[in-house]
Amino acid sequence: MSEIDELDARLLLLLSDEPRLGVLECSRQLGVARGTVQARMDRLERRGVLRGFPPAVDLAAMGYVLTAFAVLEIAQGRRVEVAERLEAIDEVCEVHATTGQGDLLVRMVARSNADLQRVIDEVVDVRWVERTSTSIALTTPIPYRVRPLLERAKGQPETPE
Repeated sequence: MSEIDELDARLLLLLSDEPRLGVLECSRQLGVARGTVQARMDRLERRGVLRGFPPAVDLAAMGYVLTAFAVLEIAQGRRVEVAERLEAIDEVCEVHATTGQGDLLVRMVARSNADLQRVIDEVVDVRWVERTSTSIALTTPIPYRVRPLLERAKGQPETPE
């Protein structure tokens, strides 16, 4: 089953707001038994819904003030190989296989325009990359988010386990 129920949503919202909370404190705030919270967390981890508790890192505060997106057209059947080579470029933050004109959408960061040129040159030099189109992000009006989906799920009635 791929959906989450109301208690799962409340737990995930709580952990999103306060990722350092322990199981006992989560159980207290949610009004359920400690074992229930632990079982839910274990199940959410097994299903891949909950994938750890990394800190939220602001790359701009670390000096990576530019974010750019590149659409890559690659040689047919070479997605895995290209992705492996892109993963070796530290400034490549994420890569998505896409439909449409390009094959891969790459999010990358850089410290300056000159640094971005260096990163783009590294991406273009990846074997089997045939064409690229890069855009610099000016602002991020809506950052990556899951809260609205969790809020919606929280409002749904609980489903049997």
